[in-house]
Amino acid sequence: MPSHVFADRPAQPPERGAVDALITRTRRLRGDVDAVRQDTAGADDDPQGRWQRALYDLAVHHLDDLGAHLDQLREGLPPETADAFASELATYGADSAAGEGSLLSRVGSAEWNLLTDEVSWSEELYRILGRDPEAGPMSLDELPSVVFAEDQSLLTAMVTDCLVDGRPIDGEFRTVRPDGRVRTVHMMGGPVLDSDGSTASMWAVLRDVSELRRSQRAVRESRDSLQRRQHFERTERRLAVEMQEAVLPPWCGSLRFPTGSPTSLDIAAHYLPSAHGALVGGDWYDALELPGGDTLLSVGDLTGHGVAATSSMAMLLGALRGMAVAGVRPGQLLAHLNQLLDSSPQPALGTAVCCRYVPATRVLTWAQAGHPAPLLFRGGTGRALSTLDGALLGATGGASYEQGELTVRPGDVLVLHTDGLTRTSEAPGGAAAPADRLTALAARIAEARDAQECLRGVVEELGEGEREGDACVLVAKVNA
Repeated sequence: MPSHVFADRPAQPPERGAVDALITRTRRLRGDVDAVRQDTAGADDDPQGRWQRALYDLAVHHLDDLGAHLDQLREGLPPETADAFASELATYGADSAAGEGSLLSRVGSAEWNLLTDEVSWSEELYRILGRDPEAGPMSLDELPSVVFAEDQSLLTAMVTDCLVDGRPIDGEFRTVRPDGRVRTVHMMGGPVLDSDGSTASMWAVLRDVSELRRSQRAVRESRDSLQRRQHFERTERRLAVEMQEAVLPPWCGSLRFPTGSPTSLDIAAHYLPSAHGALVGGDWYDALELPGGDTLLSVGDLTGHGVAATSSMAMLLGALRGMAVAGVRPGQLLAHLNQLLDSSPQPALGTAVCCRYVPATRVLTWAQAGHPAPLLFRGGTGRALSTLDGALLGATGGASYEQGELTVRPGDVLVLHTDGLTRTSEAPGGAAAPADRLTALAARIAEARDAQECLRGVVEELGEGEREGDACVLVAKVNA
């Protein structure tokens, strides 16, 4: 009968893949081997019977190991985890290629007769321990000399327990071959008693499990490395999110800048994370009421992800606010930001668009650094403002940035965004240009009552796709 470990298992479900099929076959084979092992009876004083029984035990252990490995294979590990252990896996592969032969050729047997001091070793045991057969077998007293120093006490304890207390032997130890190679050997055995119940001899079956243990160690180390990497990524993402939330304006609706002005701007903004939530980038939006009643609007994006990107974004956004409060105009402001990023010890590139709105004259002054131009929606149509000269932030020192001016009208809507808003992995090859995708919303934006409703329309239309990165969008509507 099959082992009780498998007897109470329900019928296996239909095979769903190659690995599932291998697992099913391994379990069935394990049950068959265990059933044959239990049905095989051998006398304790019969060397052949002991040899067969030990080999059945080893086969069951081997199938258990195989089942565990297949389970791990089905769970899967990212391919990159193997890179950290390339040398370990290469060594394992080299040993397997060099070959110690089949499983049986890596299993040897021995018997030590305590009454006659006779010792018999199989040919395979000589090969496992790397011993010249002409040197003859080793006695139990000599055997520890080929065992790793740290494992000698373990071997001595197993042999003593077997000879004195009649306990079976089941353990592993490392041996050092004459060529210097270290092998791991699994030893199983037991005492043979005479008619008086005294120990007459001791038998053992030894199996070379070096490759098996090495592969298990590689898998274990890969799993541990993956867990450490995942913990680090979770921690970094948490820090990046906390830093981003601390820097970006905590808006829960629309704002009006400047406060109390009849020609103020109704402003709303939103940050959209990437489709892959683990990627927290350096996108930002900002609106700030300046001394004298002017309003600063800005949107930008820094390369990279994680803490490095969000820390650079915080530095840049702080500098932008400070210079804007000091009265620096958009073109010169971007030039200073470019110099700051270019001289930063943490290199990065960025894009930005910066606008300054003067409510008294309804004049909007803007400059851009490698960034999409602001979009203007007026009278049910939309268009991108003129593209102005301006290099990427941090690309080159001493760059200058052209400024543009526009007189806006009551009811006009300005949309500032990062390019991640319109760059998606789902866009077909013939998809419309990014600006066209936004200007196509002109009719919906014209019907919106305020900036928050305009923003909702943009996000509903463009914010649900599989974006390749995060994005920001800011909407400003000129009040009548």
